[in-house]
Amino acid sequence: MEQSIFIVGINHRSAPVRVRERLAYSDADIPAALRRLREAAPAITEAALLSTCNRVELIAVATDPEKAADSTIAFLASDRDVEVATFADAIYRHAGLDAARHLFRVGASLDSMVVGEPQILGQLKSTYSLAAEAATVGPVLHRAFHKAFSVAKRVRKGTLIGHGSVSVSSAAVKLARQIFDTLSDKTVMLMGAGKMAELTARHLKAIGIQSLLIASRTFDRAVVLARELGGTAVPLDSYRPYLKMVDVLIGSLSLAKPILGPDDFEAVIKERRYRPMFLIDLGVPRNFDERLNAMENVYLYDIDDLGAVVMQTRGEREREAEKAEQIVALELESFARWLAGLDLVPTIKDIRYSIDRLRDVELERNRGWLSALEPAARERVELMTRSLTNKLMHRILSGLRRSGESAPDSAAAADLARQLLIDDLAAGHDEIEGTDDNDPEEELD
Repeated sequence: MEQSIFIVGINHRSAPVRVRERLAYSDADIPAALRRLREAAPAITEAALLSTCNRVELIAVATDPEKAADSTIAFLASDRDVEVATFADAIYRHAGLDAARHLFRVGASLDSMVVGEPQILGQLKSTYSLAAEAATVGPVLHRAFHKAFSVAKRVRKGTLIGHGSVSVSSAAVKLARQIFDTLSDKTVMLMGAGKMAELTARHLKAIGIQSLLIASRTFDRAVVLARELGGTAVPLDSYRPYLKMVDVLIGSLSLAKPILGPDDFEAVIKERRYRPMFLIDLGVPRNFDERLNAMENVYLYDIDDLGAVVMQTRGEREREAEKAEQIVALELESFARWLAGLDLVPTIKDIRYSIDRLRDVELERNRGWLSALEPAARERVELMTRSLTNKLMHRILSGLRRSGESAPDSAAAADLARQLLIDDLAAGHDEIEGTDDNDPEEELD
């Protein structure tokens, strides 16, 4: 039966961060989750899981995508210990070529909060690698993901969609500048030393931040980044005494629950003598408890709040996005042709077997005079007949592929080939009419 790609997910447009964080996965948890999905839904033959600050999507393959999508939604709810009703209104589904189009658009950053941001391509490559690690990638997802990578590169080279674009991290810095007149005399602490934190730190240095603290689980990574950017590394388990010095606190840790809440901040705000403290939460799940925003002189913004900042720079990129959509459409046609060819794979294997079988039958029928030949001569006969069957197979395959590209009834062409070669052989018609078993010259003519 035909295998179809499908996608089930939520993103920044369909669900707020308080919902997205309930379904989010860390990279370390994804391979095991994919294996659990395969066990829970055996009808799913391939699967990958994309989890970022803006989206959680399961990309999978099944013969019945609608039924498999239902199983996937049930799995997400069970695996994350969340009621389906919590995210039912936010879930979206894509199947077949619509799913492939969505994957290509995601990779090309056409579906991002920041259109044209480059980070999503790296996240998509990581998604593919984690699925490969879990051994849940097959031929369809292998082709689909690599086509998505190709689309993203073509869009990046063929359009100006990334020109003047901002990342989530640069939007966070822009928001900080709107809160304070200047950041040069402020102390900033980054919690996390991953890619998002590094980008944020670089943007901060670009606008003249002098005092930068970097706290990370991986202290060595914090030291390297601090040395490069002229900051100070802080062990994550020792960051609390520094909070009284911090004017801007940016969280990008991968956590299961918030690391800071109102109880943690009561003493900090008093020590700061109620000077304003600005918190930017880039984590999904969130790093900071949303109740902090109700405290006096504490200003908390999460990943969704950055959307308003991003909207200010969308105009030019949206115009370039139209060109990018044309590239997606062209690559989708190519992917569709490849998918159509998958339907021919079983027939092609049968045809190859039948042709090889016919060759074996003819060699066996002429075994008598072939055995009388010198070894070198027998080898030439073997090579000649092998070459003949390969050329015949090539002709048949070329015809089937042309029919698949130019007409909707490629299945009819495959059935015809099956009737001519496979069915006749199965019926025992191994003889070739008009040949004389005793005449080697006629046999090879």
